[in-house]
Amino acid sequence: MNDLDLEGLLADKRNLEQILDNLMEGIIAHDKNRRILFFNRAAEAITGFRKQEVIGRDCHEVLGGPFCGSKCSFCAETPDSLTHASYPLNILTKSGETRRIEMSVTGMTDEKGCFVGVLAAFRDMTDLIGLKTRLGELASFAGIIGQDQKMLKIFEEIRDLATNDFTVHVSGETGTGKELVAAAIHHESYRSGGPFVPVNCGALPEGLLESELFGHVKGAFSGAIRDKKGRFELAHGGTIFLDEVSDLPKPMQVKLLRVLQGNTFERVGGEKAITVDVRVISAANRDLKREMEKQNFREDLYYRLNVVPIRLPPLRERKNDIPLLVAHFLEEAAGRGQTSKGLSKDALSLMMNYPWPGNIRELRNAVHFALVTSKGGVIYPDNLPIELRKGTLGCAKPGPSRKLDKDAVIAVLRESGGNKAKAAKLLGVGRATLYRFLADMHGVS
Repeated sequence: MNDLDLEGLLADKRNLEQILDNLMEGIIAHDKNRRILFFNRAAEAITGFRKQEVIGRDCHEVLGGPFCGSKCSFCAETPDSLTHASYPLNILTKSGETRRIEMSVTGMTDEKGCFVGVLAAFRDMTDLIGLKTRLGELASFAGIIGQDQKMLKIFEEIRDLATNDFTVHVSGETGTGKELVAAAIHHESYRSGGPFVPVNCGALPEGLLESELFGHVKGAFSGAIRDKKGRFELAHGGTIFLDEVSDLPKPMQVKLLRVLQGNTFERVGGEKAITVDVRVISAANRDLKREMEKQNFREDLYYRLNVVPIRLPPLRERKNDIPLLVAHFLEEAAGRGQTSKGLSKDALSLMMNYPWPGNIRELRNAVHFALVTSKGGVIYPDNLPIELRKGTLGCAKPGPSRKLDKDAVIAVLRESGGNKAKAAKLLGVGRATLYRFLADMHGVS
């Protein structure tokens, strides 16, 4: 067959459909009005819909909503063009089964170059991800690093939560990555195109908490010079993450309960009820059930928040993930221009034997500290923070001179551009400890 014969075959619509029907990827094409023009056999097998059910119909109507979820470009006004885009997606099949697909979308143009529709190709990755999970070959999921069985179970829970809108409560020690898990749940869900709004309930003063969460109207209090939206309004269509929810005072717990019950609230000083469409994910490093039993937390609110509980294991319970996490942090640093020749076996051994009271956050800080002190070379035990080398939980005798050394402090201050707060974080000590040490260094402040 010569080239001209092949061109003729491809130009023939029936032959082209036959070729596309034999691809293993699902293929959907629709025009600017979302009217489905092509739907191949693989698309039928993956989605559960038959070609006869969908051809000529609005894809949103026949598929029960936007196939691409929040990433759909045809939910509002019809776009004038569409550049190539690829992204992972969780879909519901006709039978209600959740499938994980990799989607590739390209705009189609006519012979004049005018945008006329969309060609979407997608592969079903559900079984492959499941197989990798069972074989322990999955090293990360939705931006979370880990291969430990406890983490693989959490990956599965995140996948399961992608196609529903249940309230989730994430528990775990400080530094275990609760916000990262909350963000992963959001980004894997159909709300991923909406905002993800984190709120640290423990960091906001009680007097400002209500205004921050629910907003206020002009003149509601001294300093309220204009209307202001709260975090719940800003999260409309997306997810709000209430970190340290156990720190909420009782009056605020009542107001939060009302939002969870009816999705409505009033701004501070306002009378108009505001309705929001928000998924709520909460987190705490204290046992919320124990706080409820101590009558520090409302029982009705506890059961509203704890519909789906997820417990993050501390790093000491998943130590096999330490080399993986260290490699990830070194790779991140290399992307910022901080090169390293890697970790010595002795340094890794110290890391594996340390109990990590600060969990992944402490591990990241230790790697950053080591990058500074090793000056781009191999990281040896002497390059690690002294608490880690001693293998203690910070129980060393008091006194900054016993926790810090002059060369490390100077190097870290240089790295942080003289920012003492950032330097203290890299050193793994409180700012007061660093200030005292600097004062001892011949009056340096």
